[in-house]
Amino acid sequence: MTESEASKLMTETRASSVAILLCTWNGAAFLPAQLASIAAQTWGNWRLLASDDGSTDGTLAQLEAFRAEHGAEKVQLLRGPGKGYAANFMSVLRAAAGQAEYFAFCDQDDVWDADKLQRAIEVLQRWPEKKPALYCGRSRLIDMEGRACGLSMYFGRPPSFRNALVQSLAGANTMVVNAAAMRLLAATPDDQPVVSHDWWAYLLVTGAGGHVYYDQQPSISYRQHGSNVIGAALGWRQRWRRFGQMLGGSYRRWNDINLPALTAMESWLSAESAASLRAYRQLRESGLFGRLVGFYRMHLYRQTRAGDLGFWCAVLLGRL
Repeated sequence: MTESEASKLMTETRASSVAILLCTWNGAAFLPAQLASIAAQTWGNWRLLASDDGSTDGTLAQLEAFRAEHGAEKVQLLRGPGKGYAANFMSVLRAAAGQAEYFAFCDQDDVWDADKLQRAIEVLQRWPEKKPALYCGRSRLIDMEGRACGLSMYFGRPPSFRNALVQSLAGANTMVVNAAAMRLLAATPDDQPVVSHDWWAYLLVTGAGGHVYYDQQPSISYRQHGSNVIGAALGWRQRWRRFGQMLGGSYRRWNDINLPALTAMESWLSAESAASLRAYRQLRESGLFGRLVGFYRMHLYRQTRAGDLGFWCAVLLGRL
C-alpha cells in the first residue's frame, strides 16, 4: 500500500459512516453508470445495501460484480418484498437502521456528482445528532443518453409540516438523513403502506420537529425515460396532466394512505404537528364552508402559486 493509499484509508476510517440504500428492478440498462458514480464518491466511508425486487434482466449480475469488486463488507445484497418501489425502500431502510450514522436513498438509473454524499453530510453535521434531519435538493435532468435537459422545479418556500401535509418536497434520490431520522422512519409499522418513501420522510421529519435542508444546487443527474416510476414535471403539459390527476381523485387517494400512516405515528409527532394532523383529518370531511375557513386558518401551502391553486381547487371540490 502506497503512502497516499494509506492516508486515504485513514481518512475514510475517521469519516462518519453512510449507508447507501439502493432499490433495483430491471435496471440493467442504466445501473452501471450509477454504481460507477457511487464508487467515485469523495466521501469514501460508504456501504451499499442493494435491495432487488425481482429483476429478470442483468441487474443482479451487475450488483454481484460490484460486490466482488468492492467486497462483501462494502456491498450487501438483499431481496425486496416484491410489492413495488415504496415497499422496497421501506424494507431496505428497516434493514439498514442502526448500521451507519447517515443514510442516502439511491435510485438505479441516476448519476451522482462525486461530492454528492460529502455535501449532504457536511450540512447534516451542523445539527444535533439526536434531532431528525434531512438533506434534499434539486436535480439536474438528463435524457436516456445522459444529455442535460434542464433542472427540476425550483422550490423557494421554507420546508415545514404545513407544506408536507399537501406536497412532497424533493425526490428521494436527493435525500440523505441522519440516524435519528432513520430511527423515525424505521418505526413505521410494517403493515402500514405509504404513498412514497420520499414524501413519507419529509412528513415524518418535519412532523417530529426535525430539520430539513433544501439545496438549490443539484448534486445528482436524474435520468428521464419511459420506465421512470415517477418523472420530473417537465413543461406545462406535464404539469397540467398532474393537475388533472389530482382533481380526478389522486389527491384524495394519497390522503387516504398518508393520513392513517401519520395517525399510526402520532406519538412521534410534535404537539403542534399532531394538532394539525387531527384538524386536517376532520376538515377533509367537513362541508364546503367549514373546509374553506378551516384550511385557510391552517395556513397550509404548496411550493408554487400554481400548486396553491390546485390545492384550493381540491378544497372547493371536496377532493381531499
